Amino acid sequence: MVLPKLSSVRSKRGIGTSLSEINVTPFIDVMLVLLVIFMVTTPLMQSGIGVNLPTAETDNAPAEDGVRLTVELDQTIKIENRTINIHLLENTLKNVFGGRSKKIVFLQADKDIPYGFIVEVMDIAKKAGVETVGLMTEPKEVKDKEK
Repeated sequence: MVLPKLSSVRSKRGIGTSLSEINVTPFIDVMLVLLVIFMVTTPLMQSGIGVNLPTAETDNAPAEDGVRLTVELDQTIKIENRTINIHLLENTLKNVFGGRSKKIVFLQADKDIPYGFIVEVMDIAKKAGVETVGLMTEPKEVKDKEK
């Protein structure tokens, strides 16, 4: 009985060794490219609500602690980009200002909305306990440059 040479069997296995580690360099490259793409496109995705504000010569800058209430041309009401029914506006404002000491609303309304509707929205805000209602306008020079 002849035994085969073990050294020749082992030498054939040693030549074709497999790599047991994953090369992560291409993965990191792809992740960095995706990160750059998201960093560039995220600011472009933030869009505001299209409201045609009236113009005024004085400049107004809303304070940081107020809530922005937007009334669009079709009389839809939005609080911080969330659409609210006018019948639920009072309860929604009460919930928003529940734990706040200052209750300030900045009303941003399209200039072509009937005055009576704006007064109704302001009245509802006052019923909800809002202390101050500020009306937002657009500076005149910005409007003049757009034309």
